Amino acid sequence: MYCNIFVIFQNHAELSPAMAIFATKLTLTISHIYAPMPDKKKEQPTEKASLHPRNRHRDRYDFKQLTVACPELAKYVKLNPYNQESIDFANPKAVKWLNKALLKQYYGLEYWDIPAGYLCPPIPGRADYIHHIAGLLGSSNGGIIPTGYKVKCMDIGVGASCVFPIIGNKEYGWSFIGSDIDPAALESAHKIITHNHFLKRNVDLRYQENPKDIFHGIMERNEPVDVSICNPPFHASAQEAEEGTLRKLSSLNQKKITTPTLNFGGQSNELWCEGGEERFVRDMIRQSKQFASNCFWFSTLLSKQSHLTGVYEALKAAGATDVKTIPMGQGTKVSRIVAWTFLKPDQRKRWVETRWNAI
Repeated sequence: MYCNIFVIFQNHAELSPAMAIFATKLTLTISHIYAPMPDKKKEQPTEKASLHPRNRHRDRYDFKQLTVACPELAKYVKLNPYNQESIDFANPKAVKWLNKALLKQYYGLEYWDIPAGYLCPPIPGRADYIHHIAGLLGSSNGGIIPTGYKVKCMDIGVGASCVFPIIGNKEYGWSFIGSDIDPAALESAHKIITHNHFLKRNVDLRYQENPKDIFHGIMERNEPVDVSICNPPFHASAQEAEEGTLRKLSSLNQKKITTPTLNFGGQSNELWCEGGEERFVRDMIRQSKQFASNCFWFSTLLSKQSHLTGVYEALKAAGATDVKTIPMGQGTKVSRIVAWTFLKPDQRKRWVETRWNAI
């Protein structure tokens, strides 16, 4: 465009000196406006600001440090489009070795492994759940987070990785009850516990014989639990789980993927259940009512915002006395924790005085 304007001015031979100067300035101005922008070097944020302030993983992964902790990780480290060290998050082996390195570097694990095909959870997201739950307990205790082994957390679906008990015990000293319907997952979690001395007396694994029961058979009537946590199966069918995996892999690879590879793994009971996430959480709420006085706060992750309406309806029907919805974010993924209690204010006060203030 600016070339055409300059040609028009040049073709007028009788331009005055003032007009000639004006033509030159106009040409330079327009050429600056329409000139192609220089390529900017891609920059990646140095901090994951959406993570909880107490989360150890807010900074970018220090792969030099992580490969010292876990030398096997080194062969999976490569430069990403930002010219920074990273791994291929679509590669299940790379993700697993990253988890091993993170758990050793930040949480002091001497041993961590899971059987092939089992869920390999992203550590930063699991840590976020624990930190938000700690804040929830603190909000019920005058802003002071209760710590120590006398604070008991129940992990519904502890899985083969045992990640929530690892992080919760290391960060806040809590003890855990970990339940699961899969004997192989419990065997893997037991192996992790026995190989890491600080977990031995702080994690009690329990087998849930009836897959339809969530608390019954696991939560004892005379056993107070300060908070329950859960990462429920997300999908409603195996086909839906596979489609979700393909979408995620296509996004990671920036091209359409037609063959599913579970980069984070997952058995069928870890990825889907009849009715999906909403049905599972609604059943959890209904069953939690039977243990209303046993647990201060019940909680669960909820991935889809569209499920909140049904969950709130279930909480109202069950008679929850207080409900909290805590937003969580990790990169572009947005999730939330829904927590509820059946205790009345005077019961909560007594719980705090007899359990947390006595610690």
